[in-house]
Amino acid sequence: MSRTTVDNNLKSRVCFFLLLAISYGLFVGASGAYAQTVEELEAAIGRYEQEIERLKQEQEKLGQSIAGTQEEARTLQNEINSINGKIKYMNNQIYLTNVNINKTGAEIGNVSDEIITTQGKIEHQKSAIGELLMEIYKQDKESLLVAVMKNANISDFLNRIQQTADVGEGLLNLVSDLKETRNAYENHKDILESKKQELEFLNRQQTSQKLSLSGTQKSKNDLLKTTKGQEAEYQKLLTEAEELEREVNLQIFKLEDELRRTIDPNSLPLARHGVLERPAEGIVSQPYGCVETRFARRYYPDCNNRKGGFHNGLDIAARYGTPLRAAENGRVIAVGNAPYAYGVWAAVEHDNGLVTVYTHMSVRNVSVGQQVNRGDAIGSMGSTGLSTGSHIHFMVYAPKTFTTKESKISGTLPIGATLDPADYL
Repeated sequence: MSRTTVDNNLKSRVCFFLLLAISYGLFVGASGAYAQTVEELEAAIGRYEQEIERLKQEQEKLGQSIAGTQEEARTLQNEINSINGKIKYMNNQIYLTNVNINKTGAEIGNVSDEIITTQGKIEHQKSAIGELLMEIYKQDKESLLVAVMKNANISDFLNRIQQTADVGEGLLNLVSDLKETRNAYENHKDILESKKQELEFLNRQQTSQKLSLSGTQKSKNDLLKTTKGQEAEYQKLLTEAEELEREVNLQIFKLEDELRRTIDPNSLPLARHGVLERPAEGIVSQPYGCVETRFARRYYPDCNNRKGGFHNGLDIAARYGTPLRAAENGRVIAVGNAPYAYGVWAAVEHDNGLVTVYTHMSVRNVSVGQQVNRGDAIGSMGSTGLSTGSHIHFMVYAPKTFTTKESKISGTLPIGATLDPADYL
């Protein structure tokens, strides 16, 4: 091997490695210090996970207890028991969210420590690369005569050349390792950002839960104040509420029936399975359309020659607090509360033009203008408004027909040309 060949190889390797370092942006500074050890953070995360599991099991039992209470005869005492159960459930849920917040905070600390460790590793690898580059540079500056004279014989000289080649190989491996460390660093940063977003969501969720708890406690106080603890007053209140519900349902039917007549079939997305995701787990307790049951005839507008009552949504019943999820990507365009109808509700407009509405929520996690993705939790199942049990009344509106209407009887109502949700689920 000639001196010129060795020199050219060394120079080309140095330039190549320097270009690699620059192109991968390897020269990143390190900063920060450990607040807690990794072992302490992981132990804390483990304790939080155990507490979360315990609280989830307790929530499951509380949800079943609420469902059992709601199935009992509608008496004042049973209603108070049901409300007390919901208050206990919400207090428990707020505590559960708080534990999740603490767990996420610990996970953020853990990932932050991993970032610091990775930064330290990057600095160490950069130092090693620098030393190797300096060694190659020193060897490159030696003349052939000096290199030969430094060695006792030709065999040592050839070994030195091989060592130089090995240094280049080691440098290549170090650069490869540094690239992997850099990728790990970027991955840790992505995880950290995701955890921070999760923490922001949990804080918003806890705020919504506290508002819901306050509303439930107020409903209990109002009920006791109105009835003065007398069963006869409560039954009178129930009768009045049923009359108001029928009146509101008739108002909604008349408005939406007119809008349904104006639907342009060409504006509708193709009706097929999977266009929308089911908004909640549970059983379908009441379908869309003309429902021929005693309950439907009593509470809904007449249909099919008074054989049934028209139901403008799909009812899905499940345990109190079951997550309600966005049926498709979209933007929240309206929220409201209709005490004698849908209770707490939210409306989402989707890219295909359809608008979906989620009602009777115990907790609403979203606000107007917020972007949501398919499957995002937008609230929790409940029985706000006029409802005989925990369920969601899920509505789908045709494109460009959705609006809201202020009702003197029942607050803000979602109104539009409804479609059968089953056609798109």
